[in-house]
This record gives sequence, structure tokens and C-alpha cells, in this order.
Amino acid sequence: MKFLVSQVTYFLSRRESVRNIRGLGKYILFLLAMILAFTVIFHFLMLYEGKEHSWISGLYWTLTVMTTLGFGDITFQSDIGRIFSVIVMMSGVIFLLIMLPFTFIQFFYAPWLEAQLHASSPREVPPETKDHVIICSYDAIAPNLIKRLKQENIPYFVIESDANTAAHLREEGVSVILGNYEAVSTFRRMNVEKARLVFANTEDTTNTNIILTIREVSPDVPIAAICESFDSVDILELSGANYVLPLKNLLGQKLANRINVGKNRANIIGKFNKWQVAELSVQDTQFEGLRLFETNIRENSGVNIVGVWQNGKLQPPTSDMILSESCVAVGVGTRRQIEKLNNLIKTKYEPNDDAVLIIGGGKVGRAAGRALKEKNLKVFVIDMKETLREKIESIPPDRLTIGNAADRRTLEKGGLNEVSLVILSTNQDAVNIYLSIYCRKLNPELRIVSRITYARNREAIHRAGADFVLSYAPLGAESVISILLRREPVILGEGVEFFRVELPESLHGKTLSEAQIGNLTGLIVIGVEADGKTEINLNANYHLPKNSRLDMLGTIEQVKKFEEIFEK
Repeated sequence: MKFLVSQVTYFLSRRESVRNIRGLGKYILFLLAMILAFTVIFHFLMLYEGKEHSWISGLYWTLTVMTTLGFGDITFQSDIGRIFSVIVMMSGVIFLLIMLPFTFIQFFYAPWLEAQLHASSPREVPPETKDHVIICSYDAIAPNLIKRLKQENIPYFVIESDANTAAHLREEGVSVILGNYEAVSTFRRMNVEKARLVFANTEDTTNTNIILTIREVSPDVPIAAICESFDSVDILELSGANYVLPLKNLLGQKLANRINVGKNRANIIGKFNKWQVAELSVQDTQFEGLRLFETNIRENSGVNIVGVWQNGKLQPPTSDMILSESCVAVGVGTRRQIEKLNNLIKTKYEPNDDAVLIIGGGKVGRAAGRALKEKNLKVFVIDMKETLREKIESIPPDRLTIGNAADRRTLEKGGLNEVSLVILSTNQDAVNIYLSIYCRKLNPELRIVSRITYARNREAIHRAGADFVLSYAPLGAESVISILLRREPVILGEGVEFFRVELPESLHGKTLSEAQIGNLTGLIVIGVEADGKTEINLNANYHLPKNSRLDMLGTIEQVKKFEEIFEK
């Protein structure tokens, strides 16, 4: 009953609904007048033919003819009567059988369905809600962020202004609140003053308005905002944002870190707990072609190899794993240990091994170029827009080629055959997939690092030939999660992330070999924390202590599988 009352209230409260009801009422009155007129005319035409029928019979005849039922028990014998019958029948077909259903649907049924959808979507959170995350828009980042929030058992709510979209999101299991993210009342209904974080993930100008709106309700709630333009960082901070995330700039920097050229081959890509996380490109080093135990990396540097990228997939390390030229090892250790590893690495450089080609000179490409120039590497850029020359004057590349990268002559002129690594940074996934295929065909020895916007295209671009892929959406989700958990973001790619979980009772006292976590779930155990100490030099005979926590490397799906298997 409460649901029905809310539907009726919303339906009648809209001016458009009132106008629609009036329009539908006028049309029904018009139909009734037409039926009444036909009934009167029928009565007099029957008298003209010498027949007499009741007024009820006249109404009955009019409706059977207008609805094309045509029982035939009452008929005209004269031509004028039959012409009148045709007029009544055609009027019924047009005004009763065609126009009435469409008018009813447009003026009543569709608005009523909208009222149902509106009423089915909550407009406020439960009064006791606290420590929740408010997501201002269901964009490309939101699905990844929601998965991570569920993994961390953090409640969340998404703001959606469209009732239809809100209803669909609810059907998909998303916690959605119907409202306008630029209205103070919306955030009051969402207990924003008790929220753990508000994530403003719309365009820069709208985010500014959202932040100012929130600050009217709560001056203290933490706000994280994304920004398209790096110039907007100051404006968003002045508006009241606690954390500003220039994701495209960050994505460019992350792409620049995924290179195997230059002096250092072991590049630090982030920090997890007390440990630095680094990636080591095996190509053209003394480790190429060796088994993992033959490298003696841990013995000589202290860096522990916790995973190996092979053909775009992160594999758990085994002692007899052969490190091919396409492998990239993931290691954890202290900064000093990683520096020691870099000093141990011996490389053989080709003439232009310190040059990188960037295809796409947008925000992401320019950020990657700046990061590469800081490493004293040569940067070649290909872009279609002539206006790019003005945008990159502050840090100009060593070579700028304006043209279509899908043209072979443009690629060769831009330096495709002079580099060993290409970064694809256009803002269209389909273009990056196409260029991966094309560049791989023209230069099979290339190492290709690419960005994508949507995680669903990850497998496609790997099949196209990309060695490494970084996605905009997981980067945004990881950045927000790192704020919530108060740690540095670590972006590995391919949906792989670091997780810390409580050791289930079913694994208390078991060895890593007996637990078979990797075999059953695909997760890589990189460390165990117990009694305030973290152990990373684990072997198959290591016993998992009670009341400990596991540091693991894997995907959200693998963590869910871990929980299903071991927490029964």
C-alpha cells in the first residue's frame, strides 16, 4: 500500500502528468460524443427505413461497428444507411482502435510506469547508515570501484537522476539512490555528514559544483574528485576537495613506468604495506633464457619474485620457470634491494634502445612523454592534430609527426623502425586495438604498451599484440581504494591487485604446500603478517600461523573463489 501511495503521489505531483490526464480525458470525451452522435444518427436512419430500435440497440450497433465486430444482426438496407455504416466503421478503426491505445499509452501508461520505476528506487539511505562511500555517477570507474568496495566490505551508494537507469542498476544489484548530485537535499538524504568518502566522478565543472554543494551540508566529510585537465587541480582543491585525482595524467605516468628501455630495468611501480613493488623486464638481460632459480635474484639482491607476466597473464613463480624475452618479473623488496638488483642487471642495448614512440598526443600521451623525458629518454610522438604543437611546447618531444598513425608512411616517419617500445595512448579502445595489430605486423620485435578505457576490451587488445595494458577504470578504482585504506595505489594491470585477507580457520597451522592456495584459486601468496611482523621469504613448508593475515596477489574474482573454498 505504501508503494502504491508513493506511485500515485509522484504521478499526480508532476505537472506533465496532470496535463497528460487532462489530454486523455478530453480525447475520451471526444470519443463519447462521437459514439453518442452515431447512436442518434442510427436511430433516425432506421426510422427512415421504416424500422424502429431502442436507444440501447443504437448504442449496441454503434459499438459493434466501430470495433469491427460486425455481428450483422442489425443492418441497413438503404444506400445512405450503408454509407453511414462505412463512416462509423472507419471512424472506429482510426479513433478507437488506433488512436485510443497510443493516446492511452502516451498520456497514462508510460507516465505510470515511470512513476513505478521512480517509486521503486529509494531516494534516501537508511537513517542508521554511516561509514559509507557516496559515488556521484555510474561511469566507467564505478563498476570496478564497487567490486573493490564489496571486497573490503565497505557500504556504498550511487547517485542516479534518471528513474529508468536507477531501476536497471537496482536490477543489476547496484545500491542506487534516486536524486540529483547537484542538490543539497540529495546529500542530506544520503547522510553525507556520516559518510566515509564522497567520490565526485563527473566532469571538472560539475565536480566543482558538487563539492561546493556538499560543503554546504558537511564541511568535514572527505571528498575525492577526478579531473580531466591538470589545470583543474587547484580549482577543485580550492572548492573543498581533499583529494584530487588527475587520472589521465596518472595513467600516462603509469604507462611510462611500463618500459624496458633506459638505464634501470627494475622499475618501482608502487608500494604495498612496507614493501616496494617493482617490475623487471627480462628482455636483453643476463636472466633471459634462465630458470627462475638459476637467476639467484633473491640471494644476490634480497628482492623476492612474487609473479611473472607472460603473454599478458600474471603467472605464479616456480623455481623451474623459464624466463623468456617477453617475461616481466614482479618483485617486492626495499628500495635499497631494488637498487642493488638494478646494479646487478647487465643489458645489451641496440642503437636506439633509449627511444620510445608514443602514438596519441592527448593528455595521457603528453603525461607519458613528460615522465619519459625525466628519465632522459628520447620521445617520438605521432598525432593527427596540428594543434598539438602548441600544447607540448613546455616539454617538446625529440620528434613530432603529425599524421594518421594508421598510415604506414606516417609510422615509419615517426620512428616505428627506430624504437623497441611503443606506447598507444589514444582515447579510443578500438583504435588502440587496431594499432596493436598494425604495429606488431610492421615490427614483430616491438614491445607494445597500451591504455584502454573499458576493462571489457582487455583480452581483445592482448590478442591484438599488446604486451602490457593499463586501464583507466581500474586506475580510478585503485586510487579511491588506496585513499580509503590509507595506502599508496599499486597498479599492476590485467585486473591484478594486491589484497590482504584474514587467514581462514580452515588453514590454521597448514603449510603453504598443504593449503594449495595457488592451485585452487590462482592467487599468489607474497607475505604473511603475524604478531606485527611480515614474512615474505616463504617456502612450501612454511606453516600458516593462527590470527595472521595473508598478503596476496590476484584478481577480485580469485579472492571471491578463495573465500568460497576456504571460508565455508
